[in-house]
Amino acid sequence: MHDNHLSRHARQVLTVAQGKAHLHGPGSDPSIARSWLRCLEDYHLDPALTMAPTVLEHGRVLESRERLQQVLHIAGNEMTSLHQQLSGSGHAVLLTDARGVILNCVTAPTERKIFERAGLWLGADWSEACEGTNGIGTCLVERQALTIHRDEHFRGRHTGLTCSASPVFDPHGELLAVLDVSSARQDVSRQSQFHTMALVNLSAKMIESCYFLRYFENQWLLRFHLQAESVGLFSEGLLAFDGDGRICAVNQSALNLLGHPRGGLQGQPVEALFDCRLDELLGRASLDASASWPLRTRDGRRLFAVLRGQPRRVPVPLVPGPIIEERPQLSGICLGDSALQTDFRKALRVYERDVPLLINGETGSGKEAFAKAVHQASQRADKAFVALNCAAIPESLIESELFGYRGGSFTGARKEGMRGKLQQADGGTLFLDEIGDMPLALQTRLLRVLEDRQVVPIGGDPQEINVRIISATHRQLLDRVEEGSFREDLYYRLNGLEIALPALRDRSDKSQLLDFLLAEEARGETVLIDEPARQALLAFTWPGNVRQLRNVLRTLAALCEDGHIGLEDLPAMIRQARPIVVQPVEESERPLDDAERLALLNALEHTRWHMTHTAQQLGVSRNTLYRKLRKHGIAR
Repeated sequence: MHDNHLSRHARQVLTVAQGKAHLHGPGSDPSIARSWLRCLEDYHLDPALTMAPTVLEHGRVLESRERLQQVLHIAGNEMTSLHQQLSGSGHAVLLTDARGVILNCVTAPTERKIFERAGLWLGADWSEACEGTNGIGTCLVERQALTIHRDEHFRGRHTGLTCSASPVFDPHGELLAVLDVSSARQDVSRQSQFHTMALVNLSAKMIESCYFLRYFENQWLLRFHLQAESVGLFSEGLLAFDGDGRICAVNQSALNLLGHPRGGLQGQPVEALFDCRLDELLGRASLDASASWPLRTRDGRRLFAVLRGQPRRVPVPLVPGPIIEERPQLSGICLGDSALQTDFRKALRVYERDVPLLINGETGSGKEAFAKAVHQASQRADKAFVALNCAAIPESLIESELFGYRGGSFTGARKEGMRGKLQQADGGTLFLDEIGDMPLALQTRLLRVLEDRQVVPIGGDPQEINVRIISATHRQLLDRVEEGSFREDLYYRLNGLEIALPALRDRSDKSQLLDFLLAEEARGETVLIDEPARQALLAFTWPGNVRQLRNVLRTLAALCEDGHIGLEDLPAMIRQARPIVVQPVEESERPLDDAERLALLNALEHTRWHMTHTAQQLGVSRNTLYRKLRKHGIAR
């Protein structure tokens, strides 16, 4: 049966390549037909061949990841957010370099083997020249967002996949990476991918913008748009220039708004584009620009702009003992909850005494933000804060990422070697996220580092390090210890002080946190939340915690057109979630029905309204679940 499918698909590819285009099916799309033709004539590929994808050597994967380290860091949270927005099930979110080599993958741990069987390995080369027509490889060639659905793939072995990919460009318009969502589900239609493609494209643009802002953080940065309220959104134009007023780079949105081609702009004076003298333009600069102002181009176009001034490096004052007792005032974190404030002060005190911190909390509750805030409030604030997610890096790469390696220590290793995360954090802080997922063999090596204060790179000699460790996990590590998957001695070595971060639903500062996150996501624009919308947001249970709230607010801020967020603007799952009032049994006329309705609502919120998962959790069929929902008047 499998051989028959491969033969049929190969015949279809060859028929289209011979110019006998089909009126229906994958060959009817000119871009697919062009790609198939390239695969046959330029790459000499066989559509019926079932060989596994080419996978780069260990050292070359590490080298590629190091080269795109900043992009990987920026994209990490965006990929996790995208995976959550797609309800997770059956999807893998991938990031590749400009050659099509997979450098990061976010998927459910239980589904990782499914995608690996499909060839979506870390280090796998999915360029069109290697794997034929596919989302990643064809996106690289076409340099535009696209979806390759099942039989549109060139190789028959890939026809079980549906892939939506979008290019990520650097500030100079060169291909930097590809963001891709792949699904191995059989029920995925091409029409259903329109929503997925829109989310992938939006996430790619967010990564581009964040990378541009960080790349030119020490230059003048002009942000502009045709509408004042759109400055700060992902569609804004970005233009960086140096102290002499010479243009360093522009993004594609800026070129579109200016009606100017990219060629020849770099090095030109910024005054050549705008009807404004340089000194007048610089006079508008602010490190914390919050209000846009009109700016005309040389050809008379009216824009609205803000100008970010060149940041000046301000020495971070050392934190004397008594100040630790005061209420912490920090950027990047909201500490309105009194219990959270108390925990932060305790964490800072023990961190300054070189006592390891272990932060426990649900996924999305802000463990990394808490750890970074401790680092920034400490006497090591001007040193490196290096984060490593032990669950996000395949086991085969964690050792090299953490300890580094000496040049020539294995096949594919760079001649100059690579500094590991422990060496990069020397003098500062190493944050080990999801420490409970670290392989046992590495736990032994990490324990030795903590005891000896020395790191031994792969194939290298011991090197002294001065690093403080903050670990985090959403698991119960003592249960992992009992299971034998986590070393008991390492647990007690890392657990100098354990901080349990509250879930968002349990925080007393939800209203303050809501305003704090909205201000960050609005990027200087004034965005107000109507009272009914605010109450709905505060009443929601937020199973994804602070991360989910931030993602919702980011979307609301991006779509907000008049500076107001109303109840009708909220996602349906939040808008329609009603506060649950549990009546005493003696006052309820239908206590069993009330209990059933409550159980349904709790299960729906836990699975984020994924009906298949909800039915499985409740142990009923989907038909029974829908009947129960109709009975209780529960609608999404």
